[in-house]
This record gives sequence, C-alpha cells and structure tokens, in this order.
Amino acid sequence: MGNCGELCNFTAENFILSKVSKLQFIGSSDAKADSKGRVFLPANFRHVMQEAGEESMVMRKDVFQDCLVIYPESVWTEQLSVLRAKLSRWNKQEQQIFRQFAADAEILTTDSNGRILLPRRYRELAGINMDVRFIGMDDTIEIWAREKMDIPFVAPEEFGNKLEELMETAKDFAL
Repeated sequence: MGNCGELCNFTAENFILSKVSKLQFIGSSDAKADSKGRVFLPANFRHVMQEAGEESMVMRKDVFQDCLVIYPESVWTEQLSVLRAKLSRWNKQEQQIFRQFAADAEILTTDSNGRILLPRRYRELAGINMDVRFIGMDDTIEIWAREKMDIPFVAPEEFGNKLEELMETAKDFAL
C-alpha cells in the first residue's frame, strides 16, 4: 500500500465532526406537555436523530435566553470538549464556569411513544408551562414557552438589514 498522506488522516475528532455534520434540525413545531412534563419530540427531529444514529440527548438551559437546548450526544460531547480545552483546570474561575455548564445538564431519552420528559426544574428555569415550541437550530433543538413566540426574535426590517450585511461580508470571503 502506498502513502495516502493527509487524505487518510483519521482521528476521533474527524469522526465526531463527520457525525455531527449529518445533524441538521430546521423548522419549528408546537407541542403541549402533559401534566408530568412529558412532550412529544417532533417526528422530523426524531427522524434526523435516527438517521444520524443518535440515541441519547443532553438538555440544559440556554446560557443567554429563556429556553432549553437539546444537544444530540455527539454534539454535546464536542461542545464540552471545546469548552474544556479553552478552560484551565488550574484556574478557579474557569473551573467554576465549566462546572456550572456541565452541572446544569441532564441526559434525555425518548420513551417508546417518542416523548421526552422536561423536568420541573428546567421548565421553571425557562418559564415553560404546558405549551411549547421546538425550534431546529442546525445541530441543536431549542424548546421555548409558546407564549414567548408571539413576538419575533428580531424585528423584520432589522432582520433583513442585518442578514444582508452578514451575507455581503460572507461574500467577501467566498472562494
């Protein structure tokens, strides 16, 4: 066999990245939690998970917004590794940041009916009662209180202007 050079460079990181790239959640879906906090994970999102071979998920409250974020296990593992690499175990403040990020997470599984449990603590952190909206955010899924969705995240005109600006900037870097 000949030398294949960089093309054959297989690492665990490359494997994780190739697996993550299969995950793309798009769109939104409304659902209603039952009295125990169980809610159906939208079928299109379950399908993406199954196609990518993902069985486990991790949920935590978003760092910036009042919503919950579901990470497929491979995405969570990658995010945690990136964060760990940026933070020193020997710096008290950085260790506290990592601890907080990891401690606020919970493993999720779907039951035989395709439901996930949103524990009361997480529903309270995100201000979620019964009506929720799932939003596909590329490689993660957000869960919002439905009543918070009546107001756009960004005003339509501002959204259009900012998107135009971002795409013009991106065009400058295109090959």
